[in-house]
Amino acid sequence: MSIKTTVIGSPLAGTSVLFCILDVLASVGRDWEMLHGLPAQVPVFDVSLRTADGAPYWDVNGRKITPDAMLDEGPEADLVIVPDMHFDPNGGFPDAYRRMADWIAAAHARGAIVTSVCSGAVLLGAAGLLDGKEATTHWGYADMLGRAFPDVKVCRERILVPAGEGHRVVTAGGVSAWADLMLYLIARYAGTDEARRIAKLYLIDPHSEGQLTYASLTTGRSHDDQLIADVQVWAARNYDAPSPVAAMAEHAQMTERGFLRRFKKATGQAPTDYIRTLRVEEAKQLLETTAMAVEDISAEVGYSEPSSFRAAFRKRVGVSASAYRRKWQALAPIRT
Repeated sequence: MSIKTTVIGSPLAGTSVLFCILDVLASVGRDWEMLHGLPAQVPVFDVSLRTADGAPYWDVNGRKITPDAMLDEGPEADLVIVPDMHFDPNGGFPDAYRRMADWIAAAHARGAIVTSVCSGAVLLGAAGLLDGKEATTHWGYADMLGRAFPDVKVCRERILVPAGEGHRVVTAGGVSAWADLMLYLIARYAGTDEARRIAKLYLIDPHSEGQLTYASLTTGRSHDDQLIADVQVWAARNYDAPSPVAAMAEHAQMTERGFLRRFKKATGQAPTDYIRTLRVEEAKQLLETTAMAVEDISAEVGYSEPSSFRAAFRKRVGVSASAYRRKWQALAPIRT
């Protein structure tokens, strides 16, 4: 019996992830067999694209999308997948999507497994399915998820987080984590051998290193404290100073103790963490674009001891500086 699977579309949903999910799930039990001259299997997933009203819509990329049905039409879903949603990461949950969140909550209450990709986790948060649970989302939406739903334990470094009793809620990290979620669901419903076959068919590599290697570390939350904003601009040019936090306080013409409180209130970070983040972010740029030795980069961004730099880099990025360089310099144009 096929798994009744609803993929939720909306004007805020991206195009590629939506259709990649539909394509990959439809291929399970079919495409590998076709390539090897074997009879097709009974479809594992009965997949449909659905929206709140079932009407065609223009998505965020200007593509006209025609869904298969509306959410309330039968049959009831066994599996719900929410793709990436282009919410404003500096805003709250939009009221226009409350009905959709309620539908997701009701589907879960009936027994459906509910999953999300990237910022789709915000919709699961609005449905109340992440309260008291671990969850992940795109690194650019981690602050929004935590701010809007403070009972959620946001694991911004992770690619895939199954949570709750029976792992009936599953969140995936950035946009390309749709592939990790698909392999997880295929393994769960059709077995690990089938998941491996699909991975080989689509040339999918799971993001085993997590998503910190992709994250921009300096996407701090927005605030209205102009004095602290001015200090942040100053720090971006002077993060390599020997005593940067004391210098920041001096630049703000405040006592160091008062500055620490005010900076953390505005940014959500202690000044020391902020400076380390700036240093590591600059180191990432140097690793991506230059051939400088790691020890020289360490000194360039303000570390007197390379071992301290290596530890700080691995903590914030999830891999060593050398591994980070290999990963991203592989994207450099091939010269012949």
